[in-house]
Amino acid sequence: MQVVETIAGMRQVRKQLSGPVGFVATMGCLHEGHLSLVRKARAENPSVVVSIFVNPAQFGPTEDFASYPRDLPRDLALLEKEDVDIVFAPSVAEMYPPGFNCWIAVAKITDRLEGASRPGHFRGVATVVNKLFDIIQPDVAYFGQKDAQQVLVIRKMVADLNMDIKIIALPTVRESDGLAVSSRNAYLNDKERKAAPVLYRALCLARKLWERGEKDAERIRQRMWEVIEEEPLATVDYVSIADPETLEEMDGIRTPALVSLAVRIGRTRLIDNVVVG
Repeated sequence: MQVVETIAGMRQVRKQLSGPVGFVATMGCLHEGHLSLVRKARAENPSVVVSIFVNPAQFGPTEDFASYPRDLPRDLALLEKEDVDIVFAPSVAEMYPPGFNCWIAVAKITDRLEGASRPGHFRGVATVVNKLFDIIQPDVAYFGQKDAQQVLVIRKMVADLNMDIKIIALPTVRESDGLAVSSRNAYLNDKERKAAPVLYRALCLARKLWERGEKDAERIRQRMWEVIEEEPLATVDYVSIADPETLEEMDGIRTPALVSLAVRIGRTRLIDNVVVG
């Protein structure tokens, strides 16, 4: 496994890879969700590249860029076990040199949900993914369904900019109690960790209500809020039942529907989603 830290170096080793090339973009602090993507890429492609880059452009001024968990030696050891060919681990200065001022903005679907709660977030995501795609030139890129809106944004960018890259989204990986695995779970103390599965309980309730015939989206949202508010450590950011392509909120559920939520457990902000129908 080669570890490459410069754009020029990555472009040079890319020429030596046999295609197709599968790619997984990460911010490190790898968990089973990341590794499931890596394993799928390894199973489907002769060559696999993984990036590790904590992207400052997708963090707001009061968010956790400085404290975001980082452990490069551990991440590299995990990726070597998965038989990854190349790890691209650039510095911030390498990706955003002095004078950098070019941004990718995907309109409309970034106005809602995470985009509304985290202004500028998806501009940072789209820009760095665009740069990574250009540097690595993958044939297939793998992302997790936990970040459902991010997947939509990347698919839209790829389609609109005529990129010849296949985007594959894989199911959310969960702990035994339903909590979606996330690097930010490391922020939770013991009490908060016990409280965190309330997100999944609310999502499961939504699915159960829909399966029982409830089609009024507002009633389902209200029931989800009630479940979350029963947990003293939880504070709701949003609860959404939306069209899975446009993210427009639904009144009556037409299948399929993306049911998603963002909740703070203590000071840690967690997101999750399921699709019904």
